[in-house]
Amino acid sequence: MRTHATTSGSEVLLGVIAIRLAVLVVVGWTLTLLPRQARDDDAACFPSPATRGDAQATPTSSRQASDPAFDDMLRHD
Repeated sequence: MRTHATTSGSEVLLGVIAIRLAVLVVVGWTLTLLPRQARDDDAACFPSPATRGDAQATPTSSRQASDPAFDDMLRHD
């Protein structure tokens, strides 16, 4: 009796798919179970509270009054 010890291409492909799926599952569970790092409340794109106060203190009416398109928009509103 002879046995064929060769593996077909579909068996190799299914093995590769199974290994990749197992790796994805392990990585997913690892990311889920890891403790979350403390995040900084201030986002990088937002100014700090000290800068926000300075920005609100500057008058914006002088800039808006000199813009004719903005002035026209206010008249038609």
